Amino acid sequence: MQLSVLYKKITPFVKPYKKMVMATLLLTFLGSFAAQVNALILKFTVDSISNLMVAHEPLSKGFHLLGIISIVLLSKELVYSIVQFGQKFYGEKLRIFITRDISQTIVDKILSYRMEFYTSSENESGKLQTRIDLGISSLTRLVQNFFIDILPLFANAFVALILMFYANVYVGLVSLCIIPIYFYVSQLQASKLSGFRRRMRKYRETKNNGIISLIESISVIKSFVREPMEAKRHQDIQFEMTENQLATRKTSFIFESVKGFIEQIGVVIIIILTAYFVLNNTMTIGAIMFHIMLFNNVSSPIRQLHRIYDEVNDALIYSEGFFDILEADNEKENTGSYIPEKVVGLIEVKHVDFSYPNGTQALWNINFTIKPNETSALVGLSGAGKSTIINLLDKFYMPSAGHIYLDGVDLQEYDTAFLRKNIGLVLQKNHIFKGTVAENILYGNPSASRSEVIEAAKQAYIHEQIIQLPAGYESDAHLLSGGQQQRIAIARLFLKNPPIIFLDEPTASLDAVATEQIKKSLDAIKKDRTVIIISHSISQIIDASNIIVLEKGKCVEKGTHDQLYDNKGIYYDIFTAMANSLNIDKITQTLE
Repeated sequence: MQLSVLYKKITPFVKPYKKMVMATLLLTFLGSFAAQVNALILKFTVDSISNLMVAHEPLSKGFHLLGIISIVLLSKELVYSIVQFGQKFYGEKLRIFITRDISQTIVDKILSYRMEFYTSSENESGKLQTRIDLGISSLTRLVQNFFIDILPLFANAFVALILMFYANVYVGLVSLCIIPIYFYVSQLQASKLSGFRRRMRKYRETKNNGIISLIESISVIKSFVREPMEAKRHQDIQFEMTENQLATRKTSFIFESVKGFIEQIGVVIIIILTAYFVLNNTMTIGAIMFHIMLFNNVSSPIRQLHRIYDEVNDALIYSEGFFDILEADNEKENTGSYIPEKVVGLIEVKHVDFSYPNGTQALWNINFTIKPNETSALVGLSGAGKSTIINLLDKFYMPSAGHIYLDGVDLQEYDTAFLRKNIGLVLQKNHIFKGTVAENILYGNPSASRSEVIEAAKQAYIHEQIIQLPAGYESDAHLLSGGQQQRIAIARLFLKNPPIIFLDEPTASLDAVATEQIKKSLDAIKKDRTVIIISHSISQIIDASNIIVLEKGKCVEKGTHDQLYDNKGIYYDIFTAMANSLNIDKITQTLE
């Protein structure tokens, strides 16, 4: 990314703070003029003292002169301190505000993207986190460099250069000629380092993603005693990063040495040239100090240019990945505008094919109808496509071919937010957010009252266990067991109270007693609603009025339990296997 392109992308974030920018710029240029006062005062002091000594004036006149100079310098420092404070404060305020806006914008953006964005191998959580964190930090440094570091430095250099030209054209030309040479070397340095920095970004993404994966799978790692293997894998990445960092620093040190040498050439030429003019009586002794101090103001940004170039180059590298995320408009969720007065719950799936972003086809020519206010079950072996259908019905993904209709209207035409407000989803493993038990239940309806929260918990058979926690409903939700957390998710469903419910293995992580309790509550919430359930539980399937059997992404059977069982087909085999896994014969003998 070119610097001009990057500034163009940042401009929308800066525009709301135009007044603050103008105040910063004004204070910057006032400060740049104040910064030259020392050079002028030094020239005046040296020349005045030299004249007093030549004229053999009394010491009192010298003290009088020094008193005036001290007052001027202290007054200048007071004004300069105020100006500098204002410039730094407004610059820092601008940086903080822009950082806040950029951070909020990226969060708003990623929340609007469709599910395909998150399932891409390029957008794994660790990689996304690295790109966002490094992008924000590098853009923040860019704003800080421009408004707090670069502007004052180059404003000082510009004013100092004008004064040098005004005092002596030849000395000004020497200073002017050094600058483009130094810029060229710095640009060459940035070009050489860009490849190292790109590789470093990839290493950091891989490292962060690896650490997240390691933490998430720690129980598996320990159970298989694979700690040494995982440590070695991480070590390999660290060693590659180390080699890349060493190569980066080596290149930087070489270029910094060259730039330091170029700067000293300028200093030497200034000293020789000003000394020559003093010797031929065209310049005063004070002018030597004057030009050396001004050249120091010109070379000051040059001395810091390598640091600024490094950070700007970081911004150019890391902002690429950041803006790829920020500007991924093609990843936005598809939404229609259709909002009916009421959702009845008639679902029709016609000739639907679906392939995941990685190219894996999951569904082939799926056709079935879900009637309103009935419970339907999706049955099949693992990988048959059951959860994929739920994802399509919830509009997490769009069909590759075919159509899905809700109450006679294509799902694509529905307003996505409205659709999901009218669908309740309980997964096999539901996410528990950081916060209290009450806050997690309230996620189903943030405007619900405490009594409604408690009622939902009672319906999910979790109330009695919540009140036994140290702080009751205000306890940390992560204190709950897996089964309890599942019932919190079901309590959310009661609170949301949608007309359509999708249940994907809702009792998979519950014990037998809890499963029976949840079955009662689910039976209650199923009433007068359209329900689709995925379950390996015989009790959940056998109660369904309509069963759809899937095999390898295809719909192979449809009907009631009795019809499909009598057909002796795929459903019969699955049901028999479920019954055998429960050791039904032994259970029957025991109950008898």
